[in-house]
Amino acid sequence: MMFRILLSLILFLLISCGVSKNPLRKEVKLLQKGIIKDDTSYVYALPFEEGKSFRVIQGYFSPFTHKERAALDFNMKKGVKITAARGGIAIRVKEDGTLGGLKKKYRSHGNNIVIEHEDGSRAGYWHLQHNGALVNVGDTVKQGQVIALSGKTGYALVPHLHFLVWKYDSTRKWQQVATRFQTSNGIKYLRGWKKYKRPVE
Repeated sequence: MMFRILLSLILFLLISCGVSKNPLRKEVKLLQKGIIKDDTSYVYALPFEEGKSFRVIQGYFSPFTHKERAALDFNMKKGVKITAARGGIAIRVKEDGTLGGLKKKYRSHGNNIVIEHEDGSRAGYWHLQHNGALVNVGDTVKQGQVIALSGKTGYALVPHLHFLVWKYDSTRKWQQVATRFQTSNGIKYLRGWKKYKRPVE
């Protein structure tokens, strides 16, 4: 069953020919390849427990549902512990959604947590399990703290964690941010279809 779902997803991705025109897409590709270096951006922890490994099934600006998004999807079964990739304050918590599937009508059912960081940037964690939030609005959250359980609520084909960071740009408009992570193989801008392990500190 899971094989058929993954095969369907792969075929859909191959059929999808649209490519994002977002200028950040080109920059992300150069960062991933190491052609340009950004040593000033924050280094995030992978959003799961130390010693665990998960595959990125959809990367930045991929054509399936991330065409205009600098977002990452981590393949996870339901009930996996999600950890804060960076410390901050929980400013949004939704956990009452029960429905999920690959129809736009399910978007509003996606359970999520948004954490605001000290520099004003925000990280969102989506598709959480029903009643799977382990923090409340206003809670101070530390990097690595368990904040939720993964699920398949909202616009989701398979259970996974959708992770996205954004901040204000110079014109006070929200701008998505490509994030780099500390992995067991060093600091990386993550790529689709690769598996990453969170190191034990």
